[in-house]
Amino acid sequence: MNPIDSDNCIFCAIISGKAQGEILYQDEQITAFRDKYPVAPVHILIVPNKHIVSLENLTVEDESLIGKMVLVSKKLAKSEGINESGYRLVANTGYEGGQRVFHLHLHLIGGKKLGIVIG
Repeated sequence: MNPIDSDNCIFCAIISGKAQGEILYQDEQITAFRDKYPVAPVHILIVPNKHIVSLENLTVEDESLIGKMVLVSKKLAKSEGINESGYRLVANTGYEGGQRVFHLHLHLIGGKKLGIVIG
């Protein structure tokens, strides 16, 4: 079994309701839920419902999807009360880029002062 297949993907399981996650937003294209291992008081993952391995696997057809993911992130930042103080939006790509779950996702991180360097 390949861990990057949708059949073995924890995010696909959360999206479908087969695994537990604190879902904050869901529509036909995107699901957002709290990170199980937060690095800040606010740490939300924004994921496409369609299994896409990483940014490297996006196609031209996904252009509006990634834009919508960013706009959902903005709405969530406002609802979490971090839109004015500031937040970080991160997409790790590939193992050496820090990606550990191979389903495209954005990390919305905030709620405390974040350092300039990501470590």
